[in-house]
Formats: sequence, C-alpha cells, structure tokens
Amino acid sequence: MKFQFREKKVKLPGNVHAYAEKKVMKLERFFDENAEALIVFSVEKNRNQVELTVHGAGTWFRASESTSDMFASIDAAVATIEGQIRKNKTRLARRLKQDAFVRSVQEETSFVPDAEEDLSIVRSKKFYFKPMTREEAVMQMNLLNHNFFAFRDEDNGGSFAVVYKRNDGGYGLLDDTE
Repeated sequence: MKFQFREKKVKLPGNVHAYAEKKVMKLERFFDENAEALIVFSVEKNRNQVELTVHGAGTWFRASESTSDMFASIDAAVATIEGQIRKNKTRLARRLKQDAFVRSVQEETSFVPDAEEDLSIVRSKKFYFKPMTREEAVMQMNLLNHNFFAFRDEDNGGSFAVVYKRNDGGYGLLDDTE
C-alpha cells in the first residue's frame, strides 16, 4: 500500500505518521498491493481531524473523524473504513467476481490561482468514467460519502449518467437521452 500524508494548519512529529501507517496497513488485506491511502491531518477548534481516503482496484473509501486526540481520530477513521467494507462486503465481492476492478480511475488535478469572478472555475479534475450499473454507482457514491456520482451507465449502453441523493432520502438519476 502506498501512503501520502498531508498536514493542514498543524505540524506533526513522525511518530504520528508511523502510527497512522501501521493502523491503515490493517486495511491492506482488503486491497491489492497497488492500493493508495491519503491521510490528511488537521486541527480545527481544538479538535484533531483525520481524513482517510483509500483507493484500491477502482473503488474509493473515505472517512473523516474528529476527536480531542490525533491517535484516537486515526483509530476511528480506520474503524469507519472497515465498517464500510463490512457493510458492503457482498456487493464488493460480487463486483470482484464480475472483474469490475480491472480498470483504474485516472485523475489529473489542476489548480487555477486567484479566481477573479464569482462564476470562475477554480479547480478542474479529469476522470475516466468507469462503466457500471446504477446500483454500483449508488454504492460508490455512499462509500465516498458524496451527494452525487458520475459514471457510464451499463444499463443504458454506456452513456454518461449521474446518481444523486435526494432531500427525501431517496436517490435520483440524471442520464443522457438521445
């Protein structure tokens, strides 16, 4: 597993990074050796926050935990990811059998400095949109804890689609009609 560490508004000693790496390595059994983990440490209002994002075989897992102790935040974030994996174990296993993890997401990020207008684009990302079913897209959106998720809809011939969370708790689908 490959690790990246980022620190926002805080400078941490190396033992915190070593502890985080040791704890996140427990997740390695669920992923292949090419998995990546991004751990972001920050302090806000005397709360130690850890954001953990793990990407492996085309699936993203994200957890954000905040406690009064950085080590406890690390433990809680790892436990949250383990819970997400256990909760979706059967769905993820089925996807593995269907060879859905073969392709990987390629991401490029570029930042535009100092936006001049309110409607200017300040960040741009490029993604490979993986073909998947609508159920898989909803599951991926929930694993990322996002409000929407863009994908190529296998149920509609590979056309571009977006699933989103509705205010009433349900899910919506935006798809391309020709």
